[in-house]
Amino acid sequence: MKVERNSEILFIYDAKMTNPNGDMDNENKPRMDYDTDTNLVSDVRLKRYIRDYYETVKGQEIFVTDKAAKAEERGKQLKAKNMEYTDLIDVRLFGAVFASSGANTHLAGPVQFNWGYSLNPVEISETSTITSSFSSGEGVGKDFRVKYSLIAFNGSINAYTSDGTNLTQADIAGFDDAIVKAIPLARTRSKIGQTPRLYLRVELSDKEKVLKDLREYLSLEYKLENKFNVRSTEDYQLAIGALTEYLKEHEIRKIIVWKDDTFQIKDWDVFQKEFAGKITELAI
Repeated sequence: MKVERNSEILFIYDAKMTNPNGDMDNENKPRMDYDTDTNLVSDVRLKRYIRDYYETVKGQEIFVTDKAAKAEERGKQLKAKNMEYTDLIDVRLFGAVFASSGANTHLAGPVQFNWGYSLNPVEISETSTITSSFSSGEGVGKDFRVKYSLIAFNGSINAYTSDGTNLTQADIAGFDDAIVKAIPLARTRSKIGQTPRLYLRVELSDKEKVLKDLREYLSLEYKLENKFNVRSTEDYQLAIGALTEYLKEHEIRKIIVWKDDTFQIKDWDVFQKEFAGKITELAI
């Protein structure tokens, strides 16, 4: 079934003593806005989690894969398998740039995110080192990690753009599942310690409606005197009253919801009551 309505996405996860998104140009430190002590995570990093989930867990073919170093090489592989680019789930979701008849062709992805950022001020731990032994000798380097970061992403699904990649409603349902499950399964040394806390996909009434960045309507209420000392979900609660009021102003068809049981949200019962009959909870 074709996608007939736009959606807005809010995805929140936290990171404890881990590196959510290292900056290779800065000693692989977690990406930061040091003026505001805000931890940053690129949309590319989030999409990588989701792509890896589809490929390694679901066993689906994807376009951006380690199976090929270049898009041209991947194109040849797909041609040998008699596959089209839109046969690949990450192309249907995120689009692609590929070589076709000697020129670059671009498919705009209907599912897009802007950069994620932490809702709390973040401190970086710089005390530990990495020591690796090889036959050629021993390598030593610094190991930078955030102490605690509650990271929020805003995204959207563009129904108009979905026609170009053949995205379907079934693909979106699979995406709802993938975005929640992907990060916990990416347990590399630097990425273990990340836990999804909240996912909302707000499906609007048609292809014309869009919303503002949903993160603008969130705030944290701290239980500590010093908000830099936050180390777990027990140290704050997420206030969503402004988000509830904002969504009430718009024509909402349904809201797909997943919430971690231990995540504390102020007035969550009010949100559920306000949108009763429109909320679908993900069984994950």
